[in-house]
Amino acid sequence: MCGIFGYVGTKKNAAQTVLEGLKLLEYRGYDSWGVAVKEKGGNKEQKTKFVVEKRTGKIADAKLNSKFLILNSSLALGHTRWATHGGVTDKNAHPHIDCTRKISIIHNGIIENYQELKKLLEKKHHKFLSDTDSEIIPHLIEEELKKFGFATSVRNAFNMLRGMNAIVAAYSISSEMVIAKTGSPLVIGENKKEFFVSSDATSILPHTKKMLFIKDNEMAIIGKNLQLINLGDGKKQKINFETINWKSQNLKKGKFPHFMIKEISEQPNIIRNIATTYQDQVSSLTKTIKTAKGTFFIGAGTASFAGLIGTYFFSKIANKHVNMAYASEFNYLLDFIKNKSLIIALSQSGETIDVVEPLTIAKKKKAKIATLTNTQGSTIYRMSDEKILLGAGIEQAVASTKAYIAKLSILLMLSYQLVNSSKTASEQLIESANEIEKIIKNKKKLKPVVELLAKNKHIYIIGRGVSYPTALEAALKIREVSYIHAEGLAGGELKHGTIALISKGTPCIVFAPLDETHDAILSNAIEIRSRGGIIIGVSNKNHPAFDYFIEVKNTSDATALSQIVPLQLIAYELALKKGYDPDKPRNLAKSVTVK
Repeated sequence: MCGIFGYVGTKKNAAQTVLEGLKLLEYRGYDSWGVAVKEKGGNKEQKTKFVVEKRTGKIADAKLNSKFLILNSSLALGHTRWATHGGVTDKNAHPHIDCTRKISIIHNGIIENYQELKKLLEKKHHKFLSDTDSEIIPHLIEEELKKFGFATSVRNAFNMLRGMNAIVAAYSISSEMVIAKTGSPLVIGENKKEFFVSSDATSILPHTKKMLFIKDNEMAIIGKNLQLINLGDGKKQKINFETINWKSQNLKKGKFPHFMIKEISEQPNIIRNIATTYQDQVSSLTKTIKTAKGTFFIGAGTASFAGLIGTYFFSKIANKHVNMAYASEFNYLLDFIKNKSLIIALSQSGETIDVVEPLTIAKKKKAKIATLTNTQGSTIYRMSDEKILLGAGIEQAVASTKAYIAKLSILLMLSYQLVNSSKTASEQLIESANEIEKIIKNKKKLKPVVELLAKNKHIYIIGRGVSYPTALEAALKIREVSYIHAEGLAGGELKHGTIALISKGTPCIVFAPLDETHDAILSNAIEIRSRGGIIIGVSNKNHPAFDYFIEVKNTSDATALSQIVPLQLIAYELALKKGYDPDKPRNLAKSVTVK
């Protein structure tokens, strides 16, 4: 969840380079940040130490020491922190340094054995300035430096840590950085004699598209050149750079005030691209699904709701049973996974730890792994036997929209290709894209609904069949960016408890598409209305039960894509109405890399 960015190379404004890199990582979510830079260059200047600037809050709000930004240094490292161990304070922000101020580190992850290591270091008279687990790392390296060189000291120290961790370490009298990981993502970019290291490839894109994704149990040394080393035996590894063909202009808002509305607006073209170019990409996975002995969808948050919709698609269209599980719970459902099982992971970032962990266990059981992800070279992408890139482009807003729509598009195509009807899927997707374009164009019609919902503390959203997970996703979007309590329910479950919360004026959003659920969900709407609830109907036609009507034309099975878009727009407008930043919701991060 935290962001890492480091630079070593020929430029003398390393601090500024790192600061700009951190700004590109802001969308991941953070509550504090910091940058460390050497005061002077040169390998023989034993007095050279790190200067560290650390702050709580946002980078844009900080008044930085101008001398710090113009320090004549070609090495710097920075971090955006989302608090885990220790509160949100300046002292707990990264980077952390050792007693001599010659070693500086940034760290993502959780050190499970930090307390016992800290006690050992305290016995050796090391002084700690923060409440974090991360601060033990520079002190461990400091101890190892009494016997070994810097790279070996970092390796030895890192191997003492338990848990899933990633670090970047620098030594003030060296011109090198050492990178190591066992869980959280790290990627190195190279541009001639310059090296960039980050937890997210998107922040490196303005500098280079040539990237090396560090694998678990690998360590890299960057400076005048690059070395890749196995953390276990210390042997050198083969270096395989990849060229990332992402467009860096996706990092900019362009004509839009926020990334969230920009990404909602990009959805029609993403759907059209999948509808017209993805037939071959899904064909291989279709064959694998047909021969698998048990298929499972796993995902977290929005991705899990896409997976749940996928189970309805597969059942209705392909007459095929697929299990869906929340990734964070899948560890407890792995006992019956066999070597012919197929796990299909859905993840925008490809780094979600709740997805990575069960996939790691499933691979040990010889299960086949497939993934639908938006991020080439990510951990989940690399560990999968088969992979389909969503092709949604870089998604900057924390609340996922276009990646969700891309997942649904591909799942619909997979379902129809299982019965050799991919043309039908393409036609439905094109219809849905056209309808979504109209919904976005006419978004001002949603204003009365936004005005109503903004006045309420509780919103209930119901659907049946494929619209049930749509209700879950709609509720999540509203919660994420507007902080209004919104609850998604299966329409038939309403009377089994939740209807007790309905009183006069309670707003209830009802998904009523023209499918097999239409009559039953209208009955549920009438039940709510008879108890004083205000009904907001999302349907292809108005109905007397609706107090407010949001029109979404029927596009057959692809209606599941169209009908979420008005709720994405409503969530966005609710955030603006309440004065919140829809791109960076409080307490949330784009890439969740801790449990």
